[in-house]
Parts: sequence; C-alpha cells; structure tokens
Amino acid sequence: MILVFYWELGLLLLVRQSSNLTITKHILLEDRKAINGLEVSDNLGRMNWQEAIIACKKLGPGWRLPTKDELYMLYKNKEEIGGFASNYYWSSSEYDKSNAWHQDFFSGYQGNFSKYSTYYVRAVRAS
Repeated sequence: MILVFYWELGLLLLVRQSSNLTITKHILLEDRKAINGLEVSDNLGRMNWQEAIIACKKLGPGWRLPTKDELYMLYKNKEEIGGFASNYYWSSSEYDKSNAWHQDFFSGYQGNFSKYSTYYVRAVRAS
C-alpha cells in the first residue's frame, strides 16, 4: 500500500493506492467559520472584481462572492469570524455595468467603485 497526500484549496486528501486510486479520507485543515448559514473562506487576497468572481468559483461547488447584504453581515461579525484586513472587500452585487459594491471592514462604509479596482476577497457558500 502506498499513501499519497494531496494539498489543494485547504484540503488534505489521503489516497491509498490499490488497483485504482481511492480517496479514503479528507480532512479540512482550515478552521472555516459558519455564520448565519454561510461558510466563510479564508482571505483570498486582492484582485479586481472579475478575478474575484473567478477565484471564488475555483474553490469548488457552491463557493461564490457574497452579496452586499451578506458582506455587511460578515462585517458585523468580523471579530467572531476573524481574518479580515481593515480594508475594502468585494461583493457580488453590481451597481451598474462598470461598478460593483464593496464593504469597508474598517469603517463599515458600503460604496461602489470600478470593477477594475483591486480589493480583498472572501468567498461564501451555504453551510
């Protein structure tokens, strides 16, 4: 028997080799918080709005950029969730064709800026 470990997207996969590869156990290494029915990812870094949409989807099934209302709820619970920078975060809510809503995790201000601006990203999915 050969054991192989894979690290991808915060998951450690333990694989046993036999006549075919079988995943025998997966362990979530990151302590993700769930709040009001949403699981919250770790900080994904700074990127523009389109990159943020893509980065959230790459986390796997169900992961997405939070709406502006969900992002405000995350701001109100930022101490409990942890890991937020005192800076702006993208929401999935569009203001118009060129702008999207963001949340300031320092002051609580919500506004909209160009989708080409770079802000921080946290993904959510239903828990």
